[in-house]
Amino acid sequence: MDTIYTPVAVILLGMDAMVIADFGGTDVFEHRDVEKPSPGPTEVLVRVHASSVNPVDYKIRQAGSWAGISPPTVIGYDVSGVVEAVGEAVMDFEPGDEVFYTPEIFGKQGSYAEYHVADESIVAQKPTNLSHTEAAALPLAGGTAWEAIITRGNVAAGETALIHGTGGVGAHAVQIAHAAGAQVIATASPEMVEQTENIGATRAIDYKSEEFADVIESEFDEPVDLVFDTVGGDTLVESTGITKPHGRLVTILEPEGEWGNAYQKNLTIEMLFLERSRRPLEGLRQLAERGQLEPVIDSVLPLEEVAKAHEMIEGSGLTGKVVLDIAGD
Repeated sequence: MDTIYTPVAVILLGMDAMVIADFGGTDVFEHRDVEKPSPGPTEVLVRVHASSVNPVDYKIRQAGSWAGISPPTVIGYDVSGVVEAVGEAVMDFEPGDEVFYTPEIFGKQGSYAEYHVADESIVAQKPTNLSHTEAAALPLAGGTAWEAIITRGNVAAGETALIHGTGGVGAHAVQIAHAAGAQVIATASPEMVEQTENIGATRAIDYKSEEFADVIESEFDEPVDLVFDTVGGDTLVESTGITKPHGRLVTILEPEGEWGNAYQKNLTIEMLFLERSRRPLEGLRQLAERGQLEPVIDSVLPLEEVAKAHEMIEGSGLTGKVVLDIAGD
């Protein structure tokens, strides 16, 4: 009797992803089918609806060995999506929850893919009033701004905060400082001046045509209490002259210059690299749901156009974050 073979459906456990095949330019991106991750005991598996592109993304794409990255691999460090599965020890999430977070950088797979796994300790419930596209613009940039203004900067109502640069991080910092009750001054590119004042700055200074120190000395009664620098170079040290004694300086870039003035004023200087945590995300969620924080988005592109997104971030003239729509929302 002849043996009858019944066709069996093969279940593929892969997922779509944009992979960097090597370090280098934007031409290193390749569209591949890669292995779908599985959650560990304290991890959640998230169906990624949207991610976004940050400066750290292109720095890792160019030469990311410092972050423990070895091509071929997936990069990307913002997620908004839906929990699909949870590890046996997960306590705070269940399948179907809408979440957002910023993935770990060092030695981990990123978010330019259909699925991502993360420890539940760095994941938070997505703001209910934001779409996935909007929420994906918040975690890394917004979390960094929260840590700079609230945790490290310890801003208080009635104080004055000077924020240098109103890109992804700076634009969120303006809104967070404003929501905390501070008077906000910000330096911005000419095309961002009006938008910066619309989102909470008392005064947006066009850094191409105005000197921020001159503006503060001539238009404001007192020096500032807090300076947050997202620009780099000697910007921070140049801000010490218009900072109050015992004021606070926070930077996300290595500062340059001579610091004698800071020493004489007993200024506190904080260098910030964002540690992944649920805490700042909960703060962002509350502000967003109260209408005090809005994602600032320049463009939304499909995942397949991630190379174009990187080129946009490396260029100039953006007015907000570049978001990747991964699920076709």
